[in-house]
Amino acid sequence: MWIPIQLNEESGAPLYHQIETQLKSLIISGQIEEGTLLPSIREFAGSLNCSVITVRRVYQDLENEGLLRTKQGTGTFVAKVGAAERGEYRKTVVQQAIAAAVDTGKSMNFGEEELKQLFLQVLRMKYGPGDKKGEES
Repeated sequence: MWIPIQLNEESGAPLYHQIETQLKSLIISGQIEEGTLLPSIREFAGSLNCSVITVRRVYQDLENEGLLRTKQGTGTFVAKVGAAERGEYRKTVVQQAIAAAVDTGKSMNFGEEELKQLFLQVLRMKYGPGDKKGEES
């Protein structure tokens, strides 16, 4: 099974963190479904051109979080992810991205009102007029 993980060697983030974050997103978003057999640690490491130790750490971390389960002699499978976990993860990921954007704005000496206007401008640009996706009634 091919898993769409993109590694950036020039990023400040460690490879295991890049892999773990992307794999976690694929699992929680449902792009990799419950019960899916993941590649062996050796196979996955080979496809990513990284260390077996790196992939082992990712699998162990995600298993500790309850997102993966390993059956001895069979392999590593995607575990069931509840709706509450999906919602909380989605919220956390977006919150972290917004926090990073605010930090960037502050480092560029943007004030709160300037950032708010810029954020609203980007929202309108991305969603377009009349696009109510994600809005609550």
